[in-house]
Amino acid sequence: MAKGFYISKNMGLAGLLMGTVAVVIIIALAAVYDKEKTKNQNKPVDGVAMLTTASPTTSSTLSTPKDPWEHYRLPDSLSPVSYNITLWPRLVVNASTGLYIFTGQSAVVFQCKKDTDLIVIHCNKLNLTLLNGHHARLTGLDGATAPTVKTSWLQVKTEYLVIQLNGKLTAGKSYRLSTDFQGELADDLKGFYRSEYTEDGGKKVVATSQMQATFARKAFPCFDEPAMKAVFHITLIHQRGTVALSNGRDVDGTEVTMTRFEPTKRMSTYLLAFIVSDFDHITGSIENNNVRIWARRKAIAEGHGNYALNVTGPMLKFFERYYNASYPLSKSDQIALPDFNAGAMENWGLITYRETALLYDPAISSVGNKERVLTVVAHELAHMWFGNLVTLRWWNDLWLNEGFASYVEYLGADYAEPTWNIKEQTILNDVHKVFAVDALASSHPLSRKEEEVNQPDEISEMFNTISYSKVLYVLENLLQQGFLCSRTSPTSYLNEFAFNNTVYSDLWDHLQKAVLTTPGMSLPHTVHDIMNRWILQMGFPVVTIDTAMGHITQKHFLLDPDSVVDRPSPYNYTWLVPIKWMKGGVEREQHWLLQETGISNATGSEWVLANLNVSGYYRVNYDMDNWERLLNQLTTDHTVIPLINRAQIVDDAFNLMIYYQVPSVLILYITRYLSQERDYIPWESALRNLNYYILMFDRGQAYGVLQGYLKMQITPLFEYFRTITVDWTRVPTGHNDQYNQINAISFACRMGVERCRVLTSDWFREWMLNPDHNPIHPNLKKTVYCNAIAAGGVEEWDFAWQMFKNATVATEAAKLRSSLACTKVPWLLNRYLDYSLDPAKIRKQDCTSTINYIAGNVVGMPLAWDFIRARWNYIYTEYGGGSFSFSNLINSVTRRFSTEFELKQLKQFKEDNARVGFGSGTLALEQAIERTTANIKWVAENQEHVMKWLANECT
Repeated sequence: MAKGFYISKNMGLAGLLMGTVAVVIIIALAAVYDKEKTKNQNKPVDGVAMLTTASPTTSSTLSTPKDPWEHYRLPDSLSPVSYNITLWPRLVVNASTGLYIFTGQSAVVFQCKKDTDLIVIHCNKLNLTLLNGHHARLTGLDGATAPTVKTSWLQVKTEYLVIQLNGKLTAGKSYRLSTDFQGELADDLKGFYRSEYTEDGGKKVVATSQMQATFARKAFPCFDEPAMKAVFHITLIHQRGTVALSNGRDVDGTEVTMTRFEPTKRMSTYLLAFIVSDFDHITGSIENNNVRIWARRKAIAEGHGNYALNVTGPMLKFFERYYNASYPLSKSDQIALPDFNAGAMENWGLITYRETALLYDPAISSVGNKERVLTVVAHELAHMWFGNLVTLRWWNDLWLNEGFASYVEYLGADYAEPTWNIKEQTILNDVHKVFAVDALASSHPLSRKEEEVNQPDEISEMFNTISYSKVLYVLENLLQQGFLCSRTSPTSYLNEFAFNNTVYSDLWDHLQKAVLTTPGMSLPHTVHDIMNRWILQMGFPVVTIDTAMGHITQKHFLLDPDSVVDRPSPYNYTWLVPIKWMKGGVEREQHWLLQETGISNATGSEWVLANLNVSGYYRVNYDMDNWERLLNQLTTDHTVIPLINRAQIVDDAFNLMIYYQVPSVLILYITRYLSQERDYIPWESALRNLNYYILMFDRGQAYGVLQGYLKMQITPLFEYFRTITVDWTRVPTGHNDQYNQINAISFACRMGVERCRVLTSDWFREWMLNPDHNPIHPNLKKTVYCNAIAAGGVEEWDFAWQMFKNATVATEAAKLRSSLACTKVPWLLNRYLDYSLDPAKIRKQDCTSTINYIAGNVVGMPLAWDFIRARWNYIYTEYGGGSFSFSNLINSVTRRFSTEFELKQLKQFKEDNARVGFGSGTLALEQAIERTTANIKWVAENQEHVMKWLANECT
């Protein structure tokens, strides 16, 4: 536990002075807050009111920024060296203002790189104490003379504190800028914020932080860009009985009200973290480093942090060997927070998580919950080197952080749980997911131009599946030998750029060195030539194989081939594609495709299968004869085709059907074989793709025959699991079999299998009769809850709501929260939508996902769409347009859209809210319009053919 020291008399006087200053600010804050509250009584208040001096007449309202403070990027004239920060969060409401607040002092030492009479530093929603009439105090260091302050102001739009000097700072000299400030410890999940929970019958408050991507400026004035690395000296003042945590270890030994931490390594502002709570922890070790898991005291006492602790040590050792570099810090803290907007955050030495991503209760949590803890912990630990030790220079290269961590998380997870075959799931969790977005004309390259990513909302928009998942397969499979067989590339890259920043070309340089120094390794082009085609242009190819002629060609794959791609490509949308393939079940020599290449043609019953084991980031289309041969192989003996490729065939065929290169009925022919399939990976791929048919048809007459056909296909799988589990009394032993049992029950109920409806309803009713004893296995809870609530009425919904309110384990609460959206009763769904915006009922972190769940319900979708249209201004303002979840919200609510009327509504929604904005959902809105247009076209051209085929199959 972090401890502190007894405050000396001098420190006590300093604290008293700080408190006196705080009171003065609070009184001023209250006056301004009341004034603003009156002025905006019908609008939600976001953060605290801001005390400012007058801005210069050259305001940021000009269409073309002219002055440095009108730009969103910092000038290059100053570079931070170190910060000395003291923060004092108050965990009780201030009686005068009715707010939770924190006060702070910051002194940043910076070096002048170019002569300048201007200091521009980030500052957002902080009330700065006037020092000698100005917002800050400037001091020269090492003999430098500091010019006096001429004027200072807060530039609200670009989130700066601007200080105009009477003279110039001198290049090469160092200075210190000191500020005193106060901020609101709000519940907005950004910067230094407040999280609340109930334990032992009372409310408890946590002061915690989330700085990524642009929220450190909301905690203290700082140079808030990733390349502006510095050393941070952190001190937290906190009430007796609480514990303080930050990136480094505490350096004092007695428990009182002030905790100082060792200086951090040179690091970026977005990786800072500080927390004050009364949490407890468990401890392990990795050589000389402490590993600790922190959470609510009850969660720790009940052992919910044990699994995360057990896997952390082995994974850290794995990454040390993989990177050939020791863990860079002196300790590793991981903490589960009741309120947290992201899934987790890789703060260096103090990783923050949602409770569902770190805590695991074997008595209540499912196999999916356990795997989530494993993979999220692996992802965040991977960042300690790739992202934290070596950091992107700017957010346009976000994939340098997230893409690589997404790849090696599977390596670390596989090392910790080798029997789970976790790497098989990359095709489902990453490749198929990113294909769906990257096939749109509104997609974007992995690396965008710096000038395209400036404003905070534009930065948040980069946190999408392309940045996280696309590079995973590109790196692994294009450069497998050079990157994975040789340890020199990651090691040399990390060694050269440790505690600094990079751009993508730096990584290519080190990969190329690895290729040149690895015996027997050769590539048809340089790493730069190969990789830049995947990084600097959006999208991916569809590789077409004519097995009769032996020709292979490629073309840019688009969901709607008639859509216009406005973004020019430096490579004319061609890629260097590795073609791994087999013919007649025998693997053949790999080819590299740029324009056109050849393979031996197929004869007789021989079939060709390309992208073996999904070894490349592309789709594959064949001539119709080869499609029929593959289909025949699937229906006669599907096990001859590799497991992952069965999933790939299904996914490629479905999406090529949408792409209009493959007849829609061919896809339905492929689904015939599913009645024989028992493995999870192909079934999961099929269900995700069949969901497109369901979404397009479940509001029309085609749905009846579709449901009847899919009922025939799922029933054998349902009966298979009923048999091997001895009438549902046991759990399958295999990791993936447990997932497929969930699929069997969930889809069987959805398709109207009566035995399934009775099974889930009976289980749920048994629980309702004895709420203290839940008979439902943790793996099956979510699907049982959902189907029982869907089949039931008000009684079932109210019972589940009460169980949700009583839940003390986050994973159980999450299952109930999603299942409550499954009811088919419209007024219950409307009530639930209202609940989603009430933080007393649904935590702010869960607002958008709750609306998403309701939109996933065919009854709830139009209700959710009306709801967000009517309340968009409030949702955007109160829940923050910079939230990473806004893109998911727009995608979820619009994914069924397939009519001209819905397209018109969507465009009207865009027009009506142009002034309000869409934040991180801006690109998602464009993609929704594009996707809806494609859906309209597909339904018009395919519905009749599909209905006829299904009708014939069901007779």
